[in-house]
Amino acid sequence: MSEIHYTQLDEPLWPLMNKFYRAHQSSMKAVRDAQLWVARRDEIVAALCLRPVSGGHWLTGLFVAPTYRVQGIGARLIAEAVKDLDEPVWLFCHPDLRGFYERRGFSFDPELPYAMAERLSRYARSKPMIAMGLKLNTQS
Repeated sequence: MSEIHYTQLDEPLWPLMNKFYRAHQSSMKAVRDAQLWVARRDEIVAALCLRPVSGGHWLTGLFVAPTYRVQGIGARLIAEAVKDLDEPVWLFCHPDLRGFYERRGFSFDPELPYAMAERLSRYARSKPMIAMGLKLNTQS
């Protein structure tokens, strides 16, 4: 079995990410104004979007193919995507995923920029949703 590679997806290959999501009946979609990150073993086995927002970045669309779950692939993909950032990273997730993200350094109920707080409020009207945040250390 070949090694898994974690990379930012080049723009001409962005349709592959939506194809990956669709193949797994996921409602997630690649976001145009974001960095698209994938884990690949010949084909995409995990993906996420990292979108710039006021004061930081918004992590969306993390999905690991079911046959590749519980192997650390999602955690490694997050780590690769955020390793060169120096601004906070926020995400919204189902409350059941809180422990997963806390083990990756995210904290529950972070201070959110106004636009993100408004977005969370809208999302939370239709499904259970919490905010998580990751403060990244900047080197002086």
